This record gives sequence, structure tokens and C-alpha cells, in this order.
Amino acid sequence: MTEKPTDNVNDNFKSDSENDDKNNHNEEIISEIPKNTDIHNDVSQESLEADSVDISSNTEARLEQLEKEYENLKSQNMRLAADFDNFRKRQSRDQDDLKTQLICKALTSILPIVDNFERARQQLKPESEEAQSLHRSYQGLYKQLVDVLKQQGVAPMRVVGQPFDPNLHEAVLREPSQDQNEDIIIEELQRGYHMDGKVLRHALVKVSMGPGKTTNSQDQLEKDIVVEDSNSDEKLSDEEE
Repeated sequence: MTEKPTDNVNDNFKSDSENDDKNNHNEEIISEIPKNTDIHNDVSQESLEADSVDISSNTEARLEQLEKEYENLKSQNMRLAADFDNFRKRQSRDQDDLKTQLICKALTSILPIVDNFERARQQLKPESEEAQSLHRSYQGLYKQLVDVLKQQGVAPMRVVGQPFDPNLHEAVLREPSQDQNEDIIIEELQRGYHMDGKVLRHALVKVSMGPGKTTNSQDQLEKDIVVEDSNSDEKLSDEEE
């Protein structure tokens, strides 16, 4: 009878020790859990930082690529704008040149009419009242025609006494001249015209060749005659002595 309590006490003691061991084991497990959690947190933090670095580097690379694409598109746009501006200016210049050519062609066809008016004015000398009235009428028409030409910028060339310029003049005749040097215009055969600095029609002119060879030969001949006369006088004086 007395042994049973002892067994119970031992059993209780064993159970208590077993419980203590379990508790200690649980505490060890619990104590290890935070450590594993810290390691997991560290790994997660490192992976997040690595991911953020990758995202940042990818973003910077993408940004640089977009900036390069923007600069390329900007330069292309500037080149297209410059090309279009040059094209517009070239088209405007070509249109102006075409307009000028058409005007020059039209005015050039009128110039022979002006020449005929000038010839008539120089040749006709009206004496009767009727002839003078007719003369005044066509002179009025001639003045209107000249005024229209002036309004278009057409002006006659003044060539007599000027040096010959093949860009402005067309030499029809060349002859010796005692009054003018070589390549000086001595006569206007047909009047030339220009419009705003552009030659509308070249002037037909006669150009000086300078003093002619005939005159020089005559002067030399006269000098030879004087020398011969002086020589003959000297011979006569010697014979008389």
C-alpha cells in the first residue's frame, strides 16, 4: 500500500520533467523562428534592392534611348523644314524668273514699233496744217508708248562715246577714227534697251579702230619728202661751192 504513492510521485515527476523538456524544446524552436524570419527578410530585402537596381538601370537605358530617338526625330524635322523652306524659295525664284522672261519677251516685241516711230519722227517734216495735225497725233501715241515702257522699267542705253562692252553692245562696223581711241563707240545704229539692270536688247553700234594706217602712212610720207628736200638742198649747196 505504501509503494503506490511513490510510483505516483515518480510518474508525476517524470511527466513534469517531460513537460519541461517539451517546453524547453518549444522555446528553442520559438527562439529559432525569429532568426529564420530575419534571414528571410534580409534575403527579400536584397532581392528587392536588386530588383529596384535593375528597374532603375533599365529605366535609365530606356530614357537614354528615348532621348536619342527624340534628338534624331528633331534633327530630321529640322532638315525637312530647311529643305521645304529652300524648295519654297526656289519655287518663288523660278516663278519670278519666268514672269520676268515673259515680260521681257512681250516688251521686246514692242521695241520695233518704237524704232519705227523714231524713224518717222526724224524723216517726216510736216509743212501743211493737216500734216502737222497728223504729226502731233502720232507723236502723242509715241509718247504714250514710251510712258508705258518707262512704267515697266525699260530705259534706252546711252552708248556713243562709251567703251565697247560685248555684254551690252553688238559691234556691226569698225572703222578708223581720228577723234576716238580704239574700242570706243562712235555711232549708234540701233538703240539698245535694258530693264532693271537686265539687257532687253543689245545696241547695234559702230566701233572705232583708232587712228587709221592711211593717216600714219601719209604722215610718214610727208616726213620722207621733207627729208629728201633737205638732202637735195644740201647737195645743191655743195655743188655751188
